[in-house]
Amino acid sequence: MSKVFTLLILRVLISLLLIVWISLWIIKPTTLWIQSWRQAEDTIKHTFFGYYGLNFAVFSFPPIALSTIGLIYLSLLPQYQRPASRGGKRENVTVSRPAIINSFIGIVSCFEIIAVLLFLLFLAWTFYARVSNDLKKLMPVKTMNLELWQLKYFRVATRFGLLAEACLSLLLFPVLRGLSMFRLLNIQFAASVKYHVWLGTALIFFSFVHGGSTLFIWTITHHIEEERTGRVYIAGVISLGTGLLMWITSLPQIRRKKFEVFYYTHHLYILFLVSFLFHAGDRHFYWILPGVFLFGLDKTLRIVQSRSESRLLSARLLSCKAIELVLPKDPWLHYTPSSFVFVNIPMISQFQWHPFSITSSSSVDKHTLSIMMKCEGKWTNSVYNKVEEAAKKIENMTIRVEGPYGPTSDDFIRYDTLFLVAGGIGITPFLSILQELAACKNRPKSLKRVQLVFAVRTFQEMNMLIPIYSVLFNPIHNLSLKVKVFVTQEKKHSNGPTTLQEFLAQSQVQSVHLGTDEDYSRFSILGPESFRRLATLVLVTLVAFLSLLIGLSHIFIPSEHKKHSQSMKLAAPGAIKTAKEKVPSWVPDLVIIVSYAVAITIGGLAATILQWRRQKQHREAPKEEVNPMERNFTEVIPVEEHQIHFGERPKFEEILSEFEKNLRGWSTIGVLVCGPESMKEAVASMCRHKSQCFGVEESGRSNMKMNLKFHSLNFNL
Repeated sequence: MSKVFTLLILRVLISLLLIVWISLWIIKPTTLWIQSWRQAEDTIKHTFFGYYGLNFAVFSFPPIALSTIGLIYLSLLPQYQRPASRGGKRENVTVSRPAIINSFIGIVSCFEIIAVLLFLLFLAWTFYARVSNDLKKLMPVKTMNLELWQLKYFRVATRFGLLAEACLSLLLFPVLRGLSMFRLLNIQFAASVKYHVWLGTALIFFSFVHGGSTLFIWTITHHIEEERTGRVYIAGVISLGTGLLMWITSLPQIRRKKFEVFYYTHHLYILFLVSFLFHAGDRHFYWILPGVFLFGLDKTLRIVQSRSESRLLSARLLSCKAIELVLPKDPWLHYTPSSFVFVNIPMISQFQWHPFSITSSSSVDKHTLSIMMKCEGKWTNSVYNKVEEAAKKIENMTIRVEGPYGPTSDDFIRYDTLFLVAGGIGITPFLSILQELAACKNRPKSLKRVQLVFAVRTFQEMNMLIPIYSVLFNPIHNLSLKVKVFVTQEKKHSNGPTTLQEFLAQSQVQSVHLGTDEDYSRFSILGPESFRRLATLVLVTLVAFLSLLIGLSHIFIPSEHKKHSQSMKLAAPGAIKTAKEKVPSWVPDLVIIVSYAVAITIGGLAATILQWRRQKQHREAPKEEVNPMERNFTEVIPVEEHQIHFGERPKFEEILSEFEKNLRGWSTIGVLVCGPESMKEAVASMCRHKSQCFGVEESGRSNMKMNLKFHSLNFNL
């Protein structure tokens, strides 16, 4: 009962922090807030905290606190969560169903449409409030010699910079991994990356209008505003240039064909953020600091984890040019199905990291973790060849692993029925899900049926089902599993095998064994830190940053105030005040950079100590006896007559209609799809056709027995 009450309190705190943070952004452009904020800064600038402490506390602290409390909340969250309404009753409103299906922007849900519209409404409000206030108090600057229309255009263009700032403040949150706040909504990293793409595109658009218009004014007037010369404008040009370069190289046409170009160019974000700080000044930077702070710490924690080396224990080389790698893991490391890891193999590339979904289940394989990759590119083909070479020479193969990352709970088991659709290597997350279902003793009784639709191009690609051979052909307690395999580019051979069991039994698989019993203890994958330790690391880094920020500001910034005070005796007070407001000092900017770098370093050292202690405890812990790596597939009890269709593509609506006939009463169906984009769009279209955006039935569909919940699993980052 106390745990439930604690979760309720944390949920209320999270909601309040979110409301406060959003409210600050909404009231920020108003005249009342601007006047009140200036008074607050004047009042507190002579205190211990100073204006820098006030800016951080009001603008930066709420989202960082939201992340910290969210991590504590996730640590207390039960593994299995059930929907609020059950018993076959229909849910009234659903906003997660596909609403827009487009090859350019992808599959967009109703929830995402609502979020985008609200964000656009906020941007429109910010722009209107700022511009209308500027035009009311429009006073030409004599030194610039601008005409009235030029001055209006210049002020409007300047306010586009605030829109870019709003996008930048949210830009880094979707690409957080260990510290991601999207986990509170059970949105995985692979799904949230598209929000980063959307925000990045909007950021570049607003920045281009802002910077391009400023350059246009300079061109037609042949004059630069004297009060803002030097480093400020130069920093803005550098920031715009690096942003454009990162955006261009991240376009799908370049990212997919020249991934290394995209990957290395994207590291210019450091130059981009530093240039933005010197361009906009410290007061504006406090708004985007939360994302930068959490991203820097998240990146540091990932580097600390990825420094640990693991070794390949064994591998399966499949005839379809796919390979399954088996790695040692800590038996206490648990992950949910559909989780994924980032893998680096130093002998192929020291810097390239590639994501792969986990095919094993931590409930089944206590000591090992498996991934599968289809060898179609340069890097994956190199992995295949290196494993073959290692098998011949019987030598160790070092691998670095970051993760696992995945949903915070086994969300998929909350449904009455699962409808799984996979294309090619997209089968990998479902291998983990099916193994978990077969081994899960606490599986809800409501989950009765699972339908797997697997589309492949050739017979040999069916080999990717080998890891779940025993699951397919042995009974699963209280669960009916039906598989439909579609071989799209080959027809049935007259003298060949006819059933799925015969195909898999005759598949050519080369097993490679490289690891030893010692590798289980020395090279086990420990995984990321627990949610509680992550929250502690955030707090430690936050306290270090705030202490350094206030301490260094007291040491260096007062000297700047003295210079301003001496200058004020020699000039008109109004002119000096205006100049001070428009020209942010480089000293506060440098203080932020130094405080940030030292604080992140302290967080990284703390994470290193925690990891060293975990490794020491793991090595000193009593070792359990490890079962042989190979699974036994010899004793087979046929359960279902799984179907194979030759020379045709799956017709999802027909399959679903046939599936519906066997349902008893109303059923909530989780539709999970992983594969080519065309397949995802086809399944999404089916789900949209079957049900409306807000749970309202289409005319003539009142007799439907299905409530479809669409989920797209994507690991092509």
